[in-house]
Amino acid sequence: METHHTPPKAEAIRDYEGLRAALVARQDQLSRRLAQVARFCLNHPEEVAINTLVRLAALAQVPPATITRFAKELGFPGFAELQTVFRERLLGPRLPYAQRMADQKDSADIADADLAQPAKVFGGFVQAAVSSLLRIEQSLDLAVLSNFVETLAACDVVHVAAARGAFGIGAYAVYGLSSIGKRAHLIDNLGAMRAAQVGAVGPKDVVLVITFDDYTPETIEVAQIAKENGLRILAITDNALSPVASLAQQVLYVTEARLGHFRSQVPAMVVCQSVIVSLGRRMALADGLNEMK
Repeated sequence: METHHTPPKAEAIRDYEGLRAALVARQDQLSRRLAQVARFCLNHPEEVAINTLVRLAALAQVPPATITRFAKELGFPGFAELQTVFRERLLGPRLPYAQRMADQKDSADIADADLAQPAKVFGGFVQAAVSSLLRIEQSLDLAVLSNFVETLAACDVVHVAAARGAFGIGAYAVYGLSSIGKRAHLIDNLGAMRAAQVGAVGPKDVVLVITFDDYTPETIEVAQIAKENGLRILAITDNALSPVASLAQQVLYVTEARLGHFRSQVPAMVVCQSVIVSLGRRMALADGLNEMK
């Protein structure tokens, strides 16, 4: 007699880390709209925790029904149950931060008509930067930050891949690394030579990839080539669904607030400066020890 086996149900999501892991596992199965909601939720977990469904739909630029469908896709009865996961994430030591976020004026409330007024645009970018810094102060993985610095200290050369919206961060990273005595090059894709530039990366070098939503195709390709070549990859990106996250050995997640279509680069710059300053100090201490020997 033939026996029919019922496929096991996916394990229920109980907390934020479980939610993030589920999204990473299912990212190839999500529709374009649901993937858009997933990226928004991972980039803005505090907003998901404290805002209404209608307000979140406006921020994510999707219909409210899409967020409800997203919740059900993950096994929740509805949006309220999904939001509970994000609210529980803010309990305990994160609660004061949630209040600080709630007290901030929402920069996304600036109307299109206000964008012609420099004072309001300036205020909006200041607010976006403040919100981003409050978020990253709580969310950045400090253990990964330390490992980043250790990996860079041990390598010969740092090859930085960053383009379009992340180009400014990448160019500063090359300047900062060079200023502390660490050899650094920018994979600039001049003459569409990115594959050849990655091919020049040595076995003791590191490729540092910097990209955020909307992820630059050329930067993604650099990371893919580096992975195929067996090179060490470090990444600074926005969330675990980023196409470069799975390619890197170590990832620093930097969520950047937006003002319209523009993002605040302040938190990414703070992270880069923290890495560079700490790396410079370690290199100076190592040089001092070598001189004493």
